Amino acid sequence: MSKVSPCLWYDGDAEEAANFYVSLLPNSRIEKVQKNVVDCPAGKAGSVLVVYFTLAGQSFIALNGGTKMDYSYAASFSIDCADQAEVDRLWDALLAGGGKEEQCGWLRDRFGVPWQIVPSAIHDYVGGPDPAGAGRAMQAMLGMVKLDIEALRRAYEGKAAA
Repeated sequence: MSKVSPCLWYDGDAEEAANFYVSLLPNSRIEKVQKNVVDCPAGKAGSVLVVYFTLAGQSFIALNGGTKMDYSYAASFSIDCADQAEVDRLWDALLAGGGKEEQCGWLRDRFGVPWQIVPSAIHDYVGGPDPAGAGRAMQAMLGMVKLDIEALRRAYEGKAAA
C-alpha cells in the first residue's frame, strides 16, 4: 500500500465501485475487503466497511461511511490516455450506468466521483511551444465536452475543422 492513498466515501456501494474501477485499467486489483465487526453507523456487522484497492498502480481506499456525501471538483482523478481510443473507452465506461458529462474532459461517474479523461497529446497542443497555437487549442478545448485529440491538433496548427 502507498504511504498516501486517496480515500473515497460511499454509502454502501464501496465494493461495487472498487470492482468497477479495477476493471477499467491495467495494473489494478482489489487488495483487501474489510467487513464491519459490529453494527455501526457505517453498516451492519458483516457488511463491507473498507475496500483497499490498487488502480493503475496507485493505492486507494473505498469506505462505506454510512451516509451519502457529495464529491467536489476540488479533488478529482485524472487519467492520462495514450490515444483517442483510450479516451473514448474510458469516457464511455465511466459514464455508463448514470454518469454525467462535464466540460473540458471532465465527468462524474455513477457514484458521483469526478474524473478527468485526458489524452497525453494535450500537452503538445494546449502546452505547445507556439503561443498562438496553444491559445487556439485552449479555445477549442474550452468548447469540448469529451476531448478530441485530432480537433486539438487542427486548432493548434490553425487548420479548420475537417
